[in-house]
Amino acid sequence: MSKPISAAPRKSAPRKAPMALTEALVARTLRVVEDAGPVPGMIPMTDDDYARFRDEILASAPAGPLRLFAYGSLLWKPAGEVRGGERAVARGWHRSFCFTVQRFRGTLEQPGLMMALDRGGQCQGMVFEIAEPVAANLEALLRREMTILPAVNVPRWLRVSTESGPCLALGFVVDPANPRYAGKLDKPAVAATLANAVGHWGSGAQYLFETIRHLDACGIRDRNLWQLQELVAREIGRSHVAV
Repeated sequence: MSKPISAAPRKSAPRKAPMALTEALVARTLRVVEDAGPVPGMIPMTDDDYARFRDEILASAPAGPLRLFAYGSLLWKPAGEVRGGERAVARGWHRSFCFTVQRFRGTLEQPGLMMALDRGGQCQGMVFEIAEPVAANLEALLRREMTILPAVNVPRWLRVSTESGPCLALGFVVDPANPRYAGKLDKPAVAATLANAVGHWGSGAQYLFETIRHLDACGIRDRNLWQLQELVAREIGRSHVAV
């Protein structure tokens, strides 16, 4: 009796390398920072400003649910209530640490960098629906993303592609004419800032870590952010002594 032919062994899928930027490294960058309040010389947005932006967005919104394109911190710390979630691509834009902050994740003495959509390339993210009451949840979103006039991170309708088809979604893009726009910085310069800047919301390294972690949970790997986290991990190792 012949022996049964054994099935060929299956090739296991290649494992993803773990992040070089770990929670332990991020913890080295964190410290208690008191909120110094509005940055001198900056004009804080008022209730009337938020109402104006909210009403303009609602007036220009397409029919149907109001959709939000999330590509950074809105993936892991959304403002207001959202529902659903579908992977999407915004072409003509890419996520970039491209504007400076002297509050929240930086200080006057050590400004930080925050992320926005900048021109060129493409960006994978998630589309959510802003839940009812839409006006209140939209205003909560604006209060989270915009604090100063003129705004550097401005709302814009983006045409995005999803598995269920194209749609318009609200995204936040950088205004290159704003004085806080940092332009295209090289990765080592961005890494040095993220590894050292910290404010009362936390550090730049923490912001990068959480963004990558939540993108990964959505099945999204951003090559530029992945390279950046390696540089940030090395910078923290050089500049922050473990306690």
